[in-house]
Parts: sequence; C-alpha cells; structure tokens
Amino acid sequence: MEKKRVLCFGDSLTWGFDPYKKVRMEDEDRWTGVLHKHLGSDFVVIEEGHNGRTIATDDPAEGEKNGLKYVIPCIESQSPLDLMIILLGANDLKRKFQYTSMDIAGEMQIFLEKVQSHNRFRMGDSMKVLLISPPIIGACGEGSWLSDCFDFERCSKVSSELSTWYKQLAEMYGCMFLDAAKVCAVSSADGVHLDVKNQRYLGEAVYRKLKDEGFC
Repeated sequence: MEKKRVLCFGDSLTWGFDPYKKVRMEDEDRWTGVLHKHLGSDFVVIEEGHNGRTIATDDPAEGEKNGLKYVIPCIESQSPLDLMIILLGANDLKRKFQYTSMDIAGEMQIFLEKVQSHNRFRMGDSMKVLLISPPIIGACGEGSWLSDCFDFERCSKVSSELSTWYKQLAEMYGCMFLDAAKVCAVSSADGVHLDVKNQRYLGEAVYRKLKDEGFC
C-alpha cells in the first residue's frame, strides 16, 4: 500500500513555537509529530508551519507571510496529497490589522475557494481537507512580550467567534472541521502559543477526528 500524504499548513502553532523557550519544539512534541506517531508508518506527515503566517494578508513589517500566495505552489510541490490540514487565523488577530471575526472568515473563504478549486480542477477532488479553527487567544497574555502585537482583550472576543464562522465555511466547501478551542488552550506565558501538553492534546484530537471520519 502506498503511503498516504498529509500536508499540515499553518503558522507558528504548527511550526511548534515554544512559548517558554521561544524556540522550536522537538519533533515529537509538536502536534504534527504527535499525529504522525498515531497515524503510523503508512502515512507521511508534511509540516508546513510558518511563524507569522496570515491567511491572505500581506504584512510588510514581517515579510512573505501571506498564506494565500504560497498555498498553491506548496500543494503542487508536495503532491500527491491525500489530505490537507489548515490551521490559520491567529496572526490575523494582530492589533495592526484590526480585523473582526467576519473579516477573518472572509479571508478564509477566499483561501478555501482557491484550495478547493485547485483540488477540483487539477487534482480531481482527490485531496480531503480538514479545517481547524484556532484556539482562543488568551487574555492571560496581557503584559507578555506579545502585548505590543495583540490587543488581548479584543483578541479573546474575536477569536472565540471564529469557530462558528469556520464551521460554516467547512460545510460550504466540503471540508472536515475541528474546533481547536475545545481540545487545547494557549499558554499563559504569552497568550498565543501552545505548550507541549496542549500541542499533544491538539495532535491527539486531530487523529481522533481523522479516525472518526474514516481517513485512517
């Protein structure tokens, strides 16, 4: 049997940014590594996490972070693919953008339209998609080193609204859906990133979802 190929496309939550050490976590501690361990040797898990990545917004201060511009070249370079897991939206909450939850959902709609159009017309609908709404950005991060980037009180409210929008989008575009806020929580160290324990919770939840959906 050929190995199934899984593309995990996200931001620093997928890259595995450690909120305490401010470095990348070990392979086995990232949610992608946890997922790979559960899936086993018949699967290839491809990590495409990029710190600061947005859904579809250019960020002149931080360089090439626009996920919409990179996603199709990424899909093509990593093909063939059986599954794409999308976890984006946290960086779109930055105070510099002042986006509402509807704004972020609008970006995600454009993103999914691009992904699923490519999937339909270039891949024969062969790739399944799992859309994950991000964990709630915590007010616990107030006073942390990320306070200049995030208005935590506002972010907590806006991020808590994203799962409703993302679930609707998943239904519209024929995607599986998982609400990360129900299975993991951000660290009080910075209010944005997941510690090792919560990375594990997320990886295990993704595996359970894929198993329930009959993917593995």
